[in-house]
Amino acid sequence: MALVGTLVAIIAAPSPQLRKHPSRKAVRIWHMWSGEWKEVVDDIVAKYNASQDKYEVVPLSLPEGAETKLQMGIAGGDPPDAIVEWNPVIPTWAQAGLLQPMDELMTPAERAGYDRDAYPVVKRIGIYNDHIYGLAVGLNLSACYVRKDILKEAGVDPETWVPKTLEELEEVGHRMDRRDKNGNLTRIGFMPVGFNALAPAYGGGLYDWNGKQQVTIDTPENRTAMRHSAEARKRLGFDDVVRFQSSQGSDFGGAWSFIQGYYGILMDGQWRVEQLRKYAPDVPYRVFPLPPPKGGLPLAGSTGGNFILIPKGAKNVDGAWDFVKWWNGLDDPNTAADPFVKMAQMPPSRAVANTEIYRRYLKENPAFAVFVSMLPSRNIQPLPPVPYQLFLSDKRNAAEDAAQRGSISPDDSLKRLDQQVRAEIARRKSLGYPQ
Repeated sequence: MALVGTLVAIIAAPSPQLRKHPSRKAVRIWHMWSGEWKEVVDDIVAKYNASQDKYEVVPLSLPEGAETKLQMGIAGGDPPDAIVEWNPVIPTWAQAGLLQPMDELMTPAERAGYDRDAYPVVKRIGIYNDHIYGLAVGLNLSACYVRKDILKEAGVDPETWVPKTLEELEEVGHRMDRRDKNGNLTRIGFMPVGFNALAPAYGGGLYDWNGKQQVTIDTPENRTAMRHSAEARKRLGFDDVVRFQSSQGSDFGGAWSFIQGYYGILMDGQWRVEQLRKYAPDVPYRVFPLPPPKGGLPLAGSTGGNFILIPKGAKNVDGAWDFVKWWNGLDDPNTAADPFVKMAQMPPSRAVANTEIYRRYLKENPAFAVFVSMLPSRNIQPLPPVPYQLFLSDKRNAAEDAAQRGSISPDDSLKRLDQQVRAEIARRKSLGYPQ
C-alpha cells in the first residue's frame, strides 16, 4: 500500500516550482487561472511574499484537471497547501473529508469579523454542515448590459431609463428584436433570462435558506419561474435562438456578441466591464440590476465564486491560512483591496469594499459599482450546499432545457426533477452517505 501511495503522489504532483526564498517555509498553492490572469496571480503572490519573511507562497497554474490532481495528491499524501476553486465542489469534498474546516482555524476575533462583514452570499457558498470550508477571493453576479445606441432605436431615453419590472424590460426588448427577410434573428433585443435568475426573483429557488435549510424544487414559485423561462424562449423560437447563437464567434476580447451589436440588452457577469474597457472603450453602454417581475423580489439572482480551500493533509496549514486571510482580507481588508482590484473581482466583505483603494476603483468604474451594490442582497442564491450539488445542477439544467424546447411542460419538468433528486438522495442513503 505504501508503494501505491508513493506512485499516486508521483503521478499527481505537478513539476516543482523554483524557490526565491528557500529559507522560508513553502506554501504550495494551486489555481486554475492561465494566460494574462496567471500573471496577475503571480503578482499577487509576489506582493504577499514581500509583505512578510516567514512563508513563501509557491503558485502553480493548473487550468485543467485540478480537481483530479488534488484528489490523487490527497490519496498519495502530498496535496497542495491550498487550492483556488470556482467549480461547485465544496459540499462534495467536505463530506468526503477532503477539506480542512476554516472556522476551526479562526480566532474568535476573526470569526466575529467574518460574521459581521462578509456578504450574505459569501457565507452561503463557502459552507457545508455549519462549517466554513472556503473563503472568497472573487464573486460572480449578473446584471443587465444595455447598448445605449440600440436602446435609442426603441424610442427610450438611453441615459435615464431604468425599468421598474421585468415585464417592462421584456416589452422594450421586443422592440429591439430584428430578423432578416427569411425570418432569421439578426439581433435579440433582450436575451431571456433563465430559471437560475427567475426563481429567486419570484421568491423561490432550489434551497430554503431562511427556513428548513433543505432543497426545494416543485414549489409554486419555482413553477412560475420555469413557466416564465419557457414562455420567453418560445416567443423568440427555441431553434431560432440556437441558430442565432451558433452563428456568433468567440466571446473573448472584442468579439463578444454584445460588443458586436447582436444584443440590445444582455445579462452577463461583472468581468465584462473590464473586457469592455480593454477591447471596446467606445461602445456606449450602461449596466443596471435585473428588475423584479411584478410582485417579485428585487436584486435577486444566482451566483458563484472563486474560493480558496485548504485540503486535508496539507503540510503547511498555518502558512496556507496566513495567505488565505491576507488575500481575503479577513485580518486586514487593506491588504486584500489591491489584489481584488488587480483581478477586477468583487469584494467578499463590506470591509474590503470600504477601503480607500477599492472605493477609488469603483469611482473610476461605475458600471462595476452596480454589481457591488447588489452584494448586500439576501435574494441572491448560490447552488444548495448539498453533497450532490453537481448532480442537482446538471439535472436542473436538463429540466429547463426540456421545458424551453417544449418537450415537456414547465410544471412536469420540475416534477421530474424533484423525482430525480429524491431518487439520488435515496441512492446515496443506501450507500451509507450522510444526508
